[in-house]
Amino acid sequence: MTIHREGYVPLLITAVVLIVINFLVIQFFNWPAPWPNLTHLVSTLMFLMILQFFRSPKVSTSLDDQIVYAPANGKVIVIEETQEQEYFNQTRKQISIFMSPVDVHVNRNPISGMVKNYTYHAGKYLVAWHPKSSTENERTTLVVESPLGVDILIRQIAGAVARRIKCYVGEGDPVTQGEEFGFIKFGSRVDIFLPLDAQIKVNIGDKTKAGKTVIAHLA
Repeated sequence: MTIHREGYVPLLITAVVLIVINFLVIQFFNWPAPWPNLTHLVSTLMFLMILQFFRSPKVSTSLDDQIVYAPANGKVIVIEETQEQEYFNQTRKQISIFMSPVDVHVNRNPISGMVKNYTYHAGKYLVAWHPKSSTENERTTLVVESPLGVDILIRQIAGAVARRIKCYVGEGDPVTQGEEFGFIKFGSRVDIFLPLDAQIKVNIGDKTKAGKTVIAHLA
């Protein structure tokens, strides 16, 4: 298990702040600073909680152009046919995965191919399971064309807690299944829009692992 690069600065800041707080508490109460005291234990727990937000496990993905892998770790909260109005302007199968604060926050490519479109949208910070979060929250949209000529859309969505989305690919970039394409700090939601003839392989409530869980087969 490694620490994601997005965590380096937050973890450093957290460590410095906690060290200062511990020093001030010890000085204020004139404690001899035995280890561990309550302040040390609470500080350690807080640091470990933030540390787990930025864990980045290694993932081995079996490449298959007909398989669509989960782009995020989390729980499937939406499976439905919906009108995708930003890019396709047609009905698509939508799968939404909610990333809780305890999930790994790395986003991975569900398919291999070429990025045809990348768009960033500023927006609100509604809770991630709100029906309008997909269209009103801060978000990024990626459209990837697979080697089979199938286009899918992946949307990273910020939530009430997650207020920073990172996307590391852009229009014209090649992508490979299972490789990292983005990161959402402190969890949120990722939507994926598939063709109507895609065969869905997950159910509402299923837990997913990015680059490992098969969520659909392309026809």
